[in-house]
Amino acid sequence: MQKGLIILGILLVAIGLLWPFLGSLHLGRLPGDIVIERENFTFYFPITTMVIISVLISLAVWLFRH
Repeated sequence: MQKGLIILGILLVAIGLLWPFLGSLHLGRLPGDIVIERENFTFYFPITTMVIISVLISLAVWLFRH
């Protein structure tokens, strides 16, 4: 439990430090993300972004377990 909390803390600090760089990657506007814009309504569903983030998190968890 302690090791997991330490790793989670380090990951959060790393994400916080890299946040300006991560914002410039345009992860929320990838091909495959669904965006429907009307006059008074915008629907946004980031399918591709969620798949990429899920794969990265799964890979990180797999690496930490082995």
